[in-house]
Amino acid sequence: VQLQASGGGSAHTGGSLRLSCAASGRTASSYDMAWFRQAPGKEREVVGACSVSGSCIDGTDSVKGRFTLTRDKAKNTVYLQMNALQPEDTAVYYCAAAPRRSIFVDASEMLRRGRYNYWGQGTQVTVSS
Repeated sequence: VQLQASGGGSAHTGGSLRLSCAASGRTASSYDMAWFRQAPGKEREVVGACSVSGSCIDGTDSVKGRFTLTRDKAKNTVYLQMNALQPEDTAVYYCAAAPRRSIFVDASEMLRRGRYNYWGQGTQVTVSS
């Protein structure tokens, strides 16, 4: 599967941005997809993830209530709508994909970084005050 992320850029505090990640390939629909981010000097953290069924869950607590993940199954695309942006949201955002090998995958597994072995190129998000 190949991943193409887009939509990064700059915003002021309180602003909004939307990221997109399109998966392509013959079996793209059989991959769970997620967004991660990595700020300078920090570890990569999971923002949220969406299953092959289209249901999505939040990752890090810092984005809950502000960021929303959705998945368009017909387009094999995951969106990350980011509202009420804060300077601490500044990071490179990566989309990732993991092959779905089980019917049931619990939330902790959905958010586990190690299961994602396909990564997009990263897109920079910069939030200034």
